[in-house]
Amino acid sequence: MTQVTQVSTPAGRMPAPAASASGAGDDSAPRRRHPWLSPLVPVGGHARWLLGLSFFAVFFALWAAVTLGGFVPRTFLADPLTMAREGVTLFTQYNFLGDIGMTVWRVVGGFVLAAVLAVPLGIFMGAYKAAEAFFEPFVSFCRYLPASAFIPLLILWAGIGETQKLLVIFIGSFFQIVLMVAVTVGGARKDLVEAAYTLGATPRGIVRRVLIPGAAPEIAEILRLVLGWAWTYVIVAELIGSSSGIGHMITDSQALLNTGQIIFGIIVIGCIGLVSDLVFKLANQRLFPWSSIK
Repeated sequence: MTQVTQVSTPAGRMPAPAASASGAGDDSAPRRRHPWLSPLVPVGGHARWLLGLSFFAVFFALWAAVTLGGFVPRTFLADPLTMAREGVTLFTQYNFLGDIGMTVWRVVGGFVLAAVLAVPLGIFMGAYKAAEAFFEPFVSFCRYLPASAFIPLLILWAGIGETQKLLVIFIGSFFQIVLMVAVTVGGARKDLVEAAYTLGATPRGIVRRVLIPGAAPEIAEILRLVLGWAWTYVIVAELIGSSSGIGHMITDSQALLNTGQIIFGIIVIGCIGLVSDLVFKLANQRLFPWSSIK
């Protein structure tokens, strides 16, 4: 019978195996060396801002090289310097600030109206399957109808005033929000619902204390995403029968072949949307700190 002798170190512990030169056996080595190239590894706040700004810098550099280098005629694509001069002209001579204010008011008005009506209906559909069976086919049908297709009818019914533009945004946002909220609420964890019933909760209490708080962060994220879609609807609404707004300015500039003003208007829309998106994200993080959505 062979006697097994235990060898111990002075500290009383077995020494850790030496790592190979190639790093074999160390799963975290690639992550330490290249953290940005590892899946699902978060990026710090400063690095995220730096990477985001770097893309814009590269984009504008390529744009300037293509236009200022003469590769594309300026009639078809204005260079960044011309675009900036046209932007100053819009603000100083054509009251472009008023156009921006009108467009923002239309987006906010139509989107808030849609959200106020769509979120409760979506919660109702997600919580009660009978309501979902009743409303879902019609909501799904309307969700595929482009909001721009309603513009001729809305002009006929409401004229070319503000009501028509608000309705375009409402139609484009309402049905999307309803269905997405219903899916979110309907996907609640069943164990939480059963636990609430065990503790004596009523059906109304389940909706108020389990389903709504659990789905609230995702509902806020849905609203943030649909707000971006609302901007596309308002520009389409302003392209037809409008005397103010960013879309109206773009239409006038297109008639004059002023691509500098067109590009400036598009960039302004993107900047406003980016700011509103960041504000929405910060508000969601403050209101729902338990959410995993970043």
